[in-house]
Amino acid sequence: MSNETLTIALSKGRIYKDTLPLLAAASITPVDDPETSRKLILDTNLPEVKLVVIRAADVPTYVQYGAADLGVSGKDVLMEHGGEGIYEPLDLGIARCKLMVAGRPGATETEGRLRVATKFVNTTRRYYAEQGRQVEIIKLYGSMELAPIVGLADCIVDLVDTGNTLRANGLVPLEHIADISSRLVVNKASMKMKSARMKDLIQRLAEAVDQAAAAA
Repeated sequence: MSNETLTIALSKGRIYKDTLPLLAAASITPVDDPETSRKLILDTNLPEVKLVVIRAADVPTYVQYGAADLGVSGKDVLMEHGGEGIYEPLDLGIARCKLMVAGRPGATETEGRLRVATKFVNTTRRYYAEQGRQVEIIKLYGSMELAPIVGLADCIVDLVDTGNTLRANGLVPLEHIADISSRLVVNKASMKMKSARMKDLIQRLAEAVDQAAAAA
């Protein structure tokens, strides 16, 4: 991207929808709708600000390598990514949930090596390593709750919002790993090269977050 352009990476779905009011408060509104447009780089009302809408897991990578100057990413994705090459200046306070160990009651009290199903492989490995516990991690991409039910794993590590899906399948939250919300992340080089414009945008977003919190 040119030095004149600010590119913001977002992911489709809840984070995108929850970010729009914050961008609007910072005087940025998309001209193109990612649900209907086939364009990969979306225009906004400001010619020098562009949006790229990508997979949630790819947002930190785009920002790390400078393909986007800024991005909005869930803390769960950032923990899994590791955060190399990026700053995390602002908690946007949106898309809140918790990263939890879940399973049948008492599932983590099993002797021997625990089998854990998750898509958060790096985070899960770190979490149990800090406890000095060896676990077998089984990587899954979805339907985590099924793993303990069919005996694939003793427990799961997954995002929990209401807990309704867990309860419906006879599972319970067992251990709290982290509180999750969406964070603004910025490329370190962009922060130096485009310092004034980046700081101005971060400040406007911070004010929007404060206003949203005060109104809640």
